[in-house]
Amino acid sequence: MALRGVWQLKKLVVSYSDWGGSSRGIRSFMESHLPAFKEKNPQLEVVIEHIRGQHPHLKGLYNNQNERVVCVKNMDPEEVLQCATRLRNSLGRKVVKLRTRHVTKHPSVQGTWTTDIKF
Repeated sequence: MALRGVWQLKKLVVSYSDWGGSSRGIRSFMESHLPAFKEKNPQLEVVIEHIRGQHPHLKGLYNNQNERVVCVKNMDPEEVLQCATRLRNSLGRKVVKLRTRHVTKHPSVQGTWTTDIKF
């Protein structure tokens, strides 16, 4: 995804094994979908990494020095393309769990409303 006109994903590393059965989907993805994916995304550097004896994964390296790794073990080529597209469209920020159900800049002086009020 672009933030202020700058794509946040700068490098996509495709790691696979030429021998393992769990890499079958990513090998066919590299033959059929990866060339078109590279053409549609010229701003993206795609690196193919050969790892033997490990499950395949996609690793996205972002401009804010974060990285995301997605395991694509036993996935179809279309599912691998969907994972690569999700990595491209994300901003690369860390997921932050919210402490409350609502977020506000100006919390109420009286407190938050609840249904357990007893008069």
